[in-house]
Amino acid sequence: MSQPVLDFDLVVLGGGSGGLAGAFRAAEHGARVALLEPGELGGTCVNVGCVPKKAMWLAAELAGGIALASQLGFDVPASPDLDWPALIASRQRYIHGIHASYRRRLDDAGIVLLPSRGRLHDAHTVECENGTQLRAAQLLIATGSRPRRPDIPGVQLAGVSDDFFAIHQPPGRVALVGGGYISVELAGVLQALGCRVDIYARSQRLLGHSDTELAERLQENYRQQGIGLRFGYSLAAIEGAPDALRLRDADGGVSGDYAHVILATGRSANTDGIGLEAAGVELDAHGNIVVDAGQRSSVAHIAAVGDVTGRATFTPVAIAAARRTMDRVFGGNPDARLDYDGIPTVVFSHPPLAAVGLTEAQAREQYGDAVQVYRSVFRPMRQALVDRPQHSLFKLVCVGEERRVVGIHLLGEGADEILQGFAVAMKKGLTLADLHDTIAIHPTSAEEVVLMR
Repeated sequence: MSQPVLDFDLVVLGGGSGGLAGAFRAAEHGARVALLEPGELGGTCVNVGCVPKKAMWLAAELAGGIALASQLGFDVPASPDLDWPALIASRQRYIHGIHASYRRRLDDAGIVLLPSRGRLHDAHTVECENGTQLRAAQLLIATGSRPRRPDIPGVQLAGVSDDFFAIHQPPGRVALVGGGYISVELAGVLQALGCRVDIYARSQRLLGHSDTELAERLQENYRQQGIGLRFGYSLAAIEGAPDALRLRDADGGVSGDYAHVILATGRSANTDGIGLEAAGVELDAHGNIVVDAGQRSSVAHIAAVGDVTGRATFTPVAIAAARRTMDRVFGGNPDARLDYDGIPTVVFSHPPLAAVGLTEAQAREQYGDAVQVYRSVFRPMRQALVDRPQHSLFKLVCVGEERRVVGIHLLGEGADEILQGFAVAMKKGLTLADLHDTIAIHPTSAEEVVLMR
């Protein structure tokens, strides 16, 4: 007996941030929606990304704060003991609450949740693992991405960023392979929580997409914190046994012994095996879905958002793109689309690095001699009170006679919270004169942004 075909206005593949946002917005517009997600709701961000990462980062910040308190005269140990399992339990309890909230919202919105992997049977039909077919006028692909592993001997001995969140005991000495934001974030957390950490990066510096000055300042801060940095490193093999892992480079040199090796060497879109080619959906050379400014794939009624497109792979971007896509498809707004310019980002390093707009190098390439750069290097009061060497670096990139701000780059305590408001102002055409016309809030780190000359 053939399986029934169920009709909907929209079928969403993927229950991560982008898929959920699209489903909720479409339902708000009155669409009949089905959402397919074989795993936990929330995708990478909620389960093995932003949310658990930030929980660990907050714990690391607390550890640093306790050490500062000790130096300021409080009767607390400079290196407090951490009950790692208790921390993990608190983190997972918070995440389970998010799962429950999503399930309630899906029920309230009348969205049909199917705990199944979906595959496109044709351009309008999605088939579940049990053979049930869902037919819809519109499809949204939001299947996310997964960590990539290099093709080297012994790679199975290493974990990836997802595996970090399965560690329920202090991990000991850890090697992180990669120089991007995932490696940088995990290194800062682990070192602050009492582990010994080394970063091995193929590049010549950390955070290749960040402003060079800020990345170099962060590197110096990390060295002062005891994090080992190896640049220009080419990993050829991983050897040894659990708790005694070694890295072998392309020249035969060996480094170790490590309890854990975590690979942070990029991510790949989850486009394999879901029937995209059969439906006529075009993929680029890296396996990402090719989309236009309205998130449409090469098949007009099939949209894609989030990591699966390879464009600005951040959770808030996926959410915003999905909502605008549904406003276009079901909300009667044919011009709704996401503006990908001026997206603010934060690397939750120690201290955090926040940025919006062009780096100095990008601005000079685009505007040449019209670029003016302003910077402030300072010690936050909390660091100065205990005479620690950690410095912040705030930087403005401006262009033209009006000194319009085209880039804001902040490395320092509170940078993650400070940037949001300034990002709004930059989006509206902020100039250096506007900043100078704003009264500083003193004493704060944020005041440095309006005082730079």
